[in-house]
Formats: sequence, C-alpha cells, structure tokens
Amino acid sequence: MADRERAVTRISGAVSRGETVVVFGDYDCDGMTATAIMSEGLRKLGARRVVPILASRFSGGYGLSGAALERVLAADPGLVITCDCGSSDHVTLRQIQARGLDAIVIDHHLVPEETLPAFAFLNPHRPECGFPYKGLASCGLALSVLAGVRTKLERALDVRDWLDLVAIGTIADVAPLTGDNRVMTRAGLSLLAEGKRVGLRALCDLIGIESGKRLTASDVSYRVAPRLNAPGRLGSPEIVLDLLLETDIGRARELASAIESQCQARRLEQDKILREAEEMIAEAGPQSGLVVGKEGWNHGIVGIVAGRLADQKGLPTVVVGFEGEVGRGSVRGPAGFPLFDVVSACQGHLERFGGHQAALGLEVRRENLEAFRKKFIAVCESYTDYEKPAAVEPLLVAPEDRLADVFEDLCLLEPCGEANPRPILGVEGEILSARSVKGGHLKLELRLPSGSRVTAFGPSLGAKADELSGRVRLTCELRENHFLGSTNVELLVRELPVLL
Repeated sequence: MADRERAVTRISGAVSRGETVVVFGDYDCDGMTATAIMSEGLRKLGARRVVPILASRFSGGYGLSGAALERVLAADPGLVITCDCGSSDHVTLRQIQARGLDAIVIDHHLVPEETLPAFAFLNPHRPECGFPYKGLASCGLALSVLAGVRTKLERALDVRDWLDLVAIGTIADVAPLTGDNRVMTRAGLSLLAEGKRVGLRALCDLIGIESGKRLTASDVSYRVAPRLNAPGRLGSPEIVLDLLLETDIGRARELASAIESQCQARRLEQDKILREAEEMIAEAGPQSGLVVGKEGWNHGIVGIVAGRLADQKGLPTVVVGFEGEVGRGSVRGPAGFPLFDVVSACQGHLERFGGHQAALGLEVRRENLEAFRKKFIAVCESYTDYEKPAAVEPLLVAPEDRLADVFEDLCLLEPCGEANPRPILGVEGEILSARSVKGGHLKLELRLPSGSRVTAFGPSLGAKADELSGRVRLTCELRENHFLGSTNVELLVRELPVLL
C-alpha cells in the first residue's frame, strides 16, 4: 500500500517520543469506528496523549474544514491523522504543513488529480497504490496501519480485538462485502455477537440484540448503524465515540440510553420532514424529478428523507434544508440513475456540490432554488432511457424444502450486502391473515404447501393488506425473528405479493 511504511514509521516515532497525536475522523460510522480503532490502539501501544476529534455536520461539515482545523490545532498536536476524510482537503492540509506539522491521511474516497500536501496518504484508490484489494473502508485501513505500528514498535497487540468496529464501519459505509472486507466483517460480526466491547454490549442489550445470538450484516445496517449515526445527524457525534471507547458498563449504559433517545428524536424529525415533503410533492403534481426545500429542515436528516422519497416515487429526488438564505441538501434516486451527471448539468444554480452517481450533497441559495428545480426536472426528462440494473429473478423454494434448512444453508453466504447480495427467493403459500401494522407495514401469516405456517413482513406494503387473499407467491428474503425468547424463520417481502 502506497505510503503505508512511511506512515507506520512516523506514527511509531510519535508514540516513542511522546508526541501528542490528534486523530480526526468523519462523523459517520466509518469515520467514527476508524477514529476509535486508531485512538484506542495507539493508547494501548503506549502513546502519551491521543486526542480523538470528530467532524460536525453543523460546524464545518464534512472533512477537515476550517472550523475543524481550529479544534485540531487547539489540542497542540505533534502529529495529525485523518480517518475517512482528507483526500480533497488540500487547503487545510497546507495550513497544517505551514505550521511545521505532519499530517497522515487515511481515507478511501475519490482521489483528486492535485497532489495532496500530506506527510503520508493512504488510499487504495491512488493510481500508484499497488495494494490489490481496493474495497477497504477507512476502518479497515486504520486497522492495517495500527497493525504496522504494532510491528514497528515490537509490542504485543492483538488487532483482532477491533474487528467488531471494522464490521460496523464497513457495513454502514456500504463497502463491498467481498475479499478482505468479507473476511474481516465475518469475523467482526462474531466478535460483536460475543459482546466483549462494553459500549456496544450496552447498546445491543438496550435494543434487544441478545449476547451470543447470530448477527448478520442486516442487523448492523438496520439496527446498530442508524443509532450510531443519529447523534451526528442532530448535533454532535462525540457521544458515539465515547460509547465505543467506554470501559465501564454503568457509564456505557448511560451513553447507550442517551443515544437511543437521540435516535427516537431523529425518527420523529424524519417523519415530520417526510410528511411535509410529501404534501409539497402532491401539490406540485406529476413530474420527472422531485425538488423540495423548507426553512428549518435538519440537513443531517434530509438525506434519509431523500432516499425514502426516491424509493417510494421511483424518481430522482433532492431535499434541501434551509438556514436563512442558504440551504444544504441531499440527492438520491433510483438504482442506476446518473445523479452526478444530472446535478453537474445544473451546477450554474448551485453554490457547490459533490458526491457520486448514487448520492450527492449540495448547497443552494434560496433565490436559486426554483431555477435549480426547473433545470433539474428538465435534465431528468432527458435521462428516461438510463441503464437500469437487471431485475433479479427469485429462486423458487421447492415445496418439500424446510425454510429453516434453507435459511441455515444461506447463512454460509453471510455476510451479505454490497457486491454480495442476500439471495432473493420465491415462496408460495396460502394467506391465512393479512393486516397493516404500525408504520404502514404489511404483516402476513401463510400456510406453506407442506402444511407448516410462516409469518411474513412487508416494509411499507401495509396499504395493500385488504387486497391480499388466497394463494400467493412472495418475492422475499429469509431472516431470523427473535420473539419472546423463541427463534423462527420469517419472510421479508421485497415486492408486492403475486396472486396465483
């Protein structure tokens, strides 16, 4: 890996000389876990003073911004290490360099053409980097660097102790679950299930994930990661870093409870913004792209809302939260839609934007929102023939196959997620009951051809409950359902049931 040896040598020297090391990370799960890995690891290797600091959505935003740099320099560092950011922070890195300080950048985001003014730059996407696996998230890169520092210092340290954090960061950042990531994530999920890390054990206890139970990538994606991301969406993410590094179970439970409260607040705010956005969309009538914005919408949450709307409407969607005359927004769309190309064509109406084809962030002035909306919709209309992902043909489960046995076989393919998708199955049965449950979701009970019964859960499909009866074929995934101490296999419905 390009610059790995250079970085390892510099960090080892800082530890040996007792320098203050500032570890600065992004505010998402990958950044927070990478920061925790590097900070805790260096302390265990004997670093005299390690100061972890996280970016803030509300003070400087993503990356090593000017506001963030002030916080970093206030700690009087001898060495600065960035985690999950820094690849495009040329201005602030030059300021660090001008002060006679060294900065080591650990990141996996796109690499600009301009040379980065850093002492060392670890990013597998650098054209000159010979590291064969390009899919590592920043948490995996941080673990690799920590392992190198351990070897250089010739000190005992089992870096496998941080694989639970690598699993969380890798899954939450939607990194490919192939190659090195697959190996580390599979081991990390087992470690997470054991509950050895006090802070994560307290959080899992609170949300009903029992110690020793098998965990999948979906458990992290839908239950653990959203809670770790919630504080950073509402304010400061520092409480999450405190949780990850906490060693006292009593204090960990207090932190977990506070994080859960913030997650509930995030959900309420998210639902409010979603309702208001849906009302605006209904008033505007049919269009080929959606652009909505309002004063006071939390720009830490608009990305979630944009994703929900894009899924519901099947349209490219922009949701903007304004604070005064400037709004910050997120862009999401259907799978395969070239969002970056569309937004690039509208950049004349924007203050700035950045991201990739699947997701972007942007800033727009209030007086330019309507012009941006018209341009965005017009450009979207020209992309009606974009290349959509091929439809997945479900694998029909044979009537004689027990779902529990099928599920156990499919668990051998875990962890499933990005680049290693969970198998989609077709299951036929007779509906015994169908109802809408809290949140607008669908709950079914079916009798299978074998005579056994199984429950099914269909996210956001509750409105169709009254239309379903008789024999159906479900396009679904299999998952474990833990209820009142018992474990059963349940169907997770991915498409509206087909009546037979």
